[in-house]
Amino acid sequence: MKTNKWFLYSGVIWALLFAGMSFYWAMGGMFGVKSLGGAIYEQALNPEPSFIAIVWITGFIKLFGAVLLIILLIKWENSRIQKILYFITKFSGLFLFLYGLFNFITIACSSIGVLNLELDRYSIFWRLVFWEPYWMIGGIFYFYSIKKLKVNR
Repeated sequence: MKTNKWFLYSGVIWALLFAGMSFYWAMGGMFGVKSLGGAIYEQALNPEPSFIAIVWITGFIKLFGAVLLIILLIKWENSRIQKILYFITKFSGLFLFLYGLFNFITIACSSIGVLNLELDRYSIFWRLVFWEPYWMIGGIFYFYSIKKLKVNR
């Protein structure tokens, strides 16, 4: 596999920061939670044990994303492993980007009154300026971390 080290390392940093935020929130930290708005913010104010567990799980999933990118640095001789890693990374990048894009579109529609998502102006601002673009940037990092699949036969 031919990797693009700049995108790969940026993706690792992106995933570690994202995981770190989840772990911070899972431990009870509240900085930045209000920017998420809606039901997530409401649940964070008086969290149930199941909500805290979900936040921990999301942190570990994000951490796994960093591990996935680091694994791309290994010179795999097995072409099947190379293909699997290639497609998982490309799919992950596409998923992250589209997730952020679709959220951006729906929140933008909510901000102009087309949809009612029950988000306050503060949350709408931070979701459109930071959170959804953050997802999309992560998707770009993942997608472009692999330049091409070069299978050794």
